[in-house]
Amino acid sequence: MKFVAVTSCPTGIAHTYMAAEALEQAAKAAGHEMTVETQGAAGSAPLDAARIAEADAVVFAADVDVRDRERFAGKPTVTAGVKAAINDGAGLIAQAVKAAEEGAAPAAPSAPGPELASKVDGSAGVGTRLRQWLMTGVSYMIPFVAAGGILIALSFLIGGPEVAAKVGGGDFQGVTYPGIENVSDLMSQAGIAGVLFKIGSLAFEMLVPILSGFIAFGMADRPGIAPGIVGGLLATATGAGFLGGLVSGLLAGAVTLGLKKLKVPRGVAGVMPVVVIPLVSTLVVGFLMVVVVGEPIAAAQTGLSNWLSGLSGGSAWVLGALLGLMMAFDMGGPVNKVAYTFGLAALASGNYVIMAAVMAAGMTPPLGLALATLVRRNRFTPAERQAGQAGWLLGLSFITEGAIPFAAGDPFRIIPSLMVGSATTGALVAAFGATSPAPHGGIWVVGLIGNPLLFLLAVAIGTLVTCGCVLLAKSIGRDRAPAAATPETSTQAVAA
Repeated sequence: MKFVAVTSCPTGIAHTYMAAEALEQAAKAAGHEMTVETQGAAGSAPLDAARIAEADAVVFAADVDVRDRERFAGKPTVTAGVKAAINDGAGLIAQAVKAAEEGAAPAAPSAPGPELASKVDGSAGVGTRLRQWLMTGVSYMIPFVAAGGILIALSFLIGGPEVAAKVGGGDFQGVTYPGIENVSDLMSQAGIAGVLFKIGSLAFEMLVPILSGFIAFGMADRPGIAPGIVGGLLATATGAGFLGGLVSGLLAGAVTLGLKKLKVPRGVAGVMPVVVIPLVSTLVVGFLMVVVVGEPIAAAQTGLSNWLSGLSGGSAWVLGALLGLMMAFDMGGPVNKVAYTFGLAALASGNYVIMAAVMAAGMTPPLGLALATLVRRNRFTPAERQAGQAGWLLGLSFITEGAIPFAAGDPFRIIPSLMVGSATTGALVAAFGATSPAPHGGIWVVGLIGNPLLFLLAVAIGTLVTCGCVLLAKSIGRDRAPAAATPETSTQAVAA
């Protein structure tokens, strides 16, 4: 007879593979064929549909819910724990033979387990799978964008733009924040606004690591999370930012996939997901991020700063457009940070126009995308529409990172569209001569802005341009975004 089986233990390590080996050996000794799917910590290689179809019976040797159990509907089944398979594999095979002969009750649908979800179609083309991998990372990142961004916006609303300096964060885009050593000092310096800013800032620090980790998860299942998150942390630490996080996530997924495909003895399989794969993949990804990405990014930042200083004496609108392009290019990454730092330096020297152009240009990406999700909802996935709802507050608060969920899922169309809108805004603000003595705050510091109506007009025009460019780009090559490619997000947890 031909049998298939699924083995899974709570930790997904040793017993999962021991049970699989015991069933295979027992079936072979009895003269039968057995193919086993191990749903362990290293993920699983699902049984082929044809193999399931020709199976005479199914053995579930599992102490946790079997994923996708509906695949076996209509097949006679035997259900037991992993220890039963390890201690009495022959007995389970005998039960499977009896079930096949008698036509035992078919498999019942399984209840949803507490597994992380990644709706990636393994049979799709490379381009489709790439988008699905990116959207997996975006889906899990969105709660951090919404929570962190809204908390920071509330802190500015309550405490004003100076709250960042009081807390000690300075520019919160892409920097590391000191720990909260003394809560009473924090409260006395900045009050509840400081607490909100600190919490929101730390949530924002997780944007790139979570994006990177769950891109890798979409590619390689749970073993990809550790190297992906470490790679994302290193992308932030080295200044590679959001774009570096995309690279580290794809790199971590690829390395982990390669390690998972290695053929190892069954006895070694148990330690692969908890020792070998995370150790080797994290080492490889970390080394490449530090050695290959870090120094070039730092050199690029220095070069950009020097180049901008040389342009500051030219036409105001040209410099404003250039700063707008940079603000939208990587949304909190190294290029964005150079533009913002240049604005701070100009502010310190008494030039308030450049800071106004930088701030306005950083507001339009989330605002334009939020508007686009309202104008043409069918062009965006459910996760993107959810991010669009938060985009209004994030954009008004000058939190450019609100555009990251859209750019991560479709970078080649979204990023150029955002750059056009931000360049338009920056050029208009500089041409209008609007000024901002505040280094941050967006709409909440409009009372401090010189020529506020023209400043708001520039933001509104840039928002419309961004929206139009995004929708035009979205109409090229695809009628609508596949909603099914978006995994469920915040209500799921990692299985034990």
